[in-house]
Amino acid sequence: MTGSASAGILLYRRRGSGLEVLIAHPGGPFWARRDRGAWSIPKGEPEPGEPLRDAACREFAEETGGVVDPAALVSLGSVFQRAGKEVHAWAAEGDFEPSELRCNTIEIEWPPRSGRVQTIPEIDRVAWYPLDTAAEKLNPAQAALLQRLRGVVGSS
Repeated sequence: MTGSASAGILLYRRRGSGLEVLIAHPGGPFWARRDRGAWSIPKGEPEPGEPLRDAACREFAEETGGVVDPAALVSLGSVFQRAGKEVHAWAAEGDFEPSELRCNTIEIEWPPRSGRVQTIPEIDRVAWYPLDTAAEKLNPAQAALLQRLRGVVGSS
């Protein structure tokens, strides 16, 4: 593995004849005007020695304010993003109201090399999307997780 690892949860719900997934848009000025290919599953890096499944649940809670039962998780395997980061993902059926988003914040230097530090939300919004729309919005490597989700839950 050339990059770091992260762990996350792809929350899904059944709507009508199909599925919707909850995906997150990154916060901050770099991502403000980006949409297609910019979204992600709620995810983050595990603490040293932390099991990936536990990290996925912790990161989901930190990034959304929502809670997922670890016993309800179904593995979707992992994908490698272009920069080398390996994303380990689990699916869970559930519901979350996007207006209840409660996200942790991070500090970044912006503009780069300016010496100015800003505090930003790690993600600025979450939204439910049908699988086809989510595939367009997600980081291209993570879009493969949608096909795996279809295989796990047996619905389009």
